[in-house]
Amino acid sequence: MKRRKFTKLAGITAAGLSFSSHTITNYYQSNANIRLGGPIFKKVDSPDEWINSLKQLNYKAAYCPLNPGASREEITAYKKAAQQSDIVISEVGAWSNPIDPDPEKSNAAIEKCIRSLQLADDIGANCCVNISGSRNPENWAGPHKDNLTPDTFDLIVETTRKIIDAVKPTQTYFTLETMPWSYPDSVESYEKLLKAIDRERFAVHFDPVNLVVSPQVYFKNGDLIKSAFKKLGRFIKSCHAKDILLLEEKLTPHLPEVRAGLGNLNYPVFLRELSKLDGIPLMMEHLKTAEEYNLAARHIRNVADENQIQL
Repeated sequence: MKRRKFTKLAGITAAGLSFSSHTITNYYQSNANIRLGGPIFKKVDSPDEWINSLKQLNYKAAYCPLNPGASREEITAYKKAAQQSDIVISEVGAWSNPIDPDPEKSNAAIEKCIRSLQLADDIGANCCVNISGSRNPENWAGPHKDNLTPDTFDLIVETTRKIIDAVKPTQTYFTLETMPWSYPDSVESYEKLLKAIDRERFAVHFDPVNLVVSPQVYFKNGDLIKSAFKKLGRFIKSCHAKDILLLEEKLTPHLPEVRAGLGNLNYPVFLRELSKLDGIPLMMEHLKTAEEYNLAARHIRNVADENQIQL
């Protein structure tokens, strides 16, 4: 893996849950744009160069162009440029392991998350995103027998609260990316985390590929996507765009991530559900070249055109 971004349970809704302390906006709107984005491969030295590079790619969303520690002047300049050009800064990545079994590493990761969340709040990004982490001492984002346990769930709740409470963001949200072997590993576990963390500024980052963990889910991933948007849609702040294949390796399933358009992810359903939200970014990731991103973007735009969905 190359890297690795609330409220009380109040009642029952058609989706199954309602979080009363969260400031709920009616995100569901007809004909709302999906904001496609991705990384840029040019070195940019100013907000104007950054905006021009995004426009050349026809991106309407962008990864945060700055790192924690950027000056107040830089943050203000890039934030203003994005606002004036109608670019949404989708997310600040805080990729680290806040639940590392080594306390020194865990504390360093929590501090990185705090600094990243502060940057996201200052620059007006939709969210700061991380994974919840791993109890694996050898791989910060890898599987481990203790990851999906009640004790680790409680630890994630504790560390996430600590991060949010240290910053007290008002312009952004802290989110956890879905993962196959760490919480949140399902739509249901994300619902449970939203309730348990009980912070208005904790929200959802949705990556459907990371939840395709079996042949059953692979062939019916459209149902997974519909369920996720039904139950979590109003809390989603950013999404990742990639694809997935099912391969047979010595009679065992292998589910590699691939470029959008080369796999079986149900993009018509994904885009249709995402288009019901109010301009949420869809960010391409994990590709090696600018040309690969161009091909992925072309596929996503073609699917959108074929289904009369506006990007």
